[in-house]
Formats: sequence, C-alpha cells, structure tokens
Amino acid sequence: MSRKADRIDRLAELTAARAEDGRGHGVWREAFDRTRRNPMAIAGAGTVCVFLFFAIFGPWLAPYSPTAQTWGNEVFPNQNVFVGPRAENWLGLDNLGRDQFSRMIIGARQTLLVGVVATLLGFTVGALLGGTAGAAHALGGVWGRRLDAALMRVTDMMLAVPALLLAVSVAALLGQSLATVMIAVGVAQIPIFARLLRGAMIAQAGRDYVLAARALGVRKRRIALGHILPNSLGPVLVQGTLTLATAIIDAAALSYLGLGNPDPSTPEWGTMLADAQRFLSGAPQLAVYPALAIIVTALGFTLLGEAMRESLDPRLRK
Repeated sequence: MSRKADRIDRLAELTAARAEDGRGHGVWREAFDRTRRNPMAIAGAGTVCVFLFFAIFGPWLAPYSPTAQTWGNEVFPNQNVFVGPRAENWLGLDNLGRDQFSRMIIGARQTLLVGVVATLLGFTVGALLGGTAGAAHALGGVWGRRLDAALMRVTDMMLAVPALLLAVSVAALLGQSLATVMIAVGVAQIPIFARLLRGAMIAQAGRDYVLAARALGVRKRRIALGHILPNSLGPVLVQGTLTLATAIIDAAALSYLGLGNPDPSTPEWGTMLADAQRFLSGAPQLAVYPALAIIVTALGFTLLGEAMRESLDPRLRK
C-alpha cells in the first residue's frame, strides 16, 4: 500500500512540475523518459553500444590482421593440436593460426552490416507495401479496397512460408555472396513490416482526430499521408529493433549453411561458427566465442526493442 501511495505522490509531483513549466511533453519524449528508466532498456542499450563500438572501431582495435596466419606453425588441426588463450592471443588461435580475438572484432562489423542492411531492406519495402495498403484502406472506395486486398494477398503468400526457409530459398536462387545474405534476410522480413504498418494505419483511421479532420473537410490523401501514417510508425520502428536481432541470427544461420560470403578468410560470426564445427572435439572454444557473440548481441537488441514497445504501448505503461 505504501509503494502505491509513493507512486501516486511521485506522479502528482511530476504533474505539478509540468504544470508549472507551462508546457507538456510529446508522446516520443515521454516514451524516451520511460525507456531510460527501464532496467531492461539500459541492459539492452549497453549491450548494443558495446557491439556498435567494436563494429565501428574494430579495424583500429584489432591487434593483428584477421587474415594473417602468423602462428600457423603452432597449430596442427589434423593432430588435434590447438592453441588456447594466452598473453599475445587473448582468445587463442583458430585452425589456421590466425588470432581469434582479432577475427571476432572484425567479424562484428560484417555481422552489423548484414543485420542493418537486411533490416533496412525489409523495413523499406514492407513499409511501402503496408503504407500503400493502409492508405488505400483508409481512403476507402472500391479501388482502394481492391488495392488493399491485392497487396495483402501477396503479403499473406510470403507469410505462409517460414522466414528462414524463405531466406534460404532466396539465397539459393541468387547464389553464394554477402549481398545474397542481406537480400535473403531482408525479403523474409518484408511481410512482417507490411502487415504491422497496415494494421496500425487501420487502427489510427478510427481515431477522433481523423474524424475531426474529415469533419473540417481535409482531403483524404492528406489525412492518410500527413496524419495517419506518421502516427502509425511507432510500432514499426520498435519492430525494426526486434527484427535486427532476428536478422543477425538468420544471417548467421545462412552463413552456417554455406550460403554466406564465399571467401572463408573474411571473418563473420556465422561463417566462423560453421568452420568451427569440424574442430569441436579439440577446440570447442572456436565455436563458443562466435556463438556467444551472436546470442548476446541478439539479446541486447531484443531487450531494447521490448523496452521500447512497453514504453510506446499505453496498455503496457507502468
């Protein structure tokens, strides 16, 4: 009971302070204030910042070249002889005598590049489809409803195929390359963004401010693009953060299946994990390091995305 009373008192003080300032705060400002007080958001943001730091400054932080086989004479994979962590090699050496710590740092950039580009591709195309369908539904009319139905049937066909299977199919058609991984993972995310934005726009179309705009004679196109669409982007942006974590995992899965970068010397966490499977008995750490990096990074983006979702959803506000 006392905790509830304390929360009420703090809310009253905050309301009074805002009243004295003579100005309120927008939805995004309030969402940011709630997010930065959320321990889950702090943990996720901290993990993401560490990942971004190594991905951006990796070439300057890596002590050695990630492709140089400097200690190749100390490693004998056929005889199950590997070198573990030591002073000059913090994470040991891989099967070719390359510094594992340097490869992990440089691999962060490749993983970030794949995840960001794939997410941006899925977000752009999905938002275009979902925004067009949502605007057509909001504008009404026979042609608007038909366009909405046609676009959503295409989206439903994409949703009928599991995301990873769809990504594998696209990657198999386009061939083995890093760009193929980006396109394949991005295509698999398109229907998620399309459906989410369309649903948000349809929900916004029934709000009071839309009815007021129509009563004032504002043109339907301006209502859809100038009012409904901007107010529907919040859930889509949050989904983008969550999708980034999924994109990193899917990209690692495609690299693990041999559909990623054909150059094995280029460090990428998924490729490193795939290469390490042959040496699990002698050097399990070669698989543990990239696997932990993928898991922790995906967890960071997931925690941050969930915290943002709670902050923007009025039903989940604390």
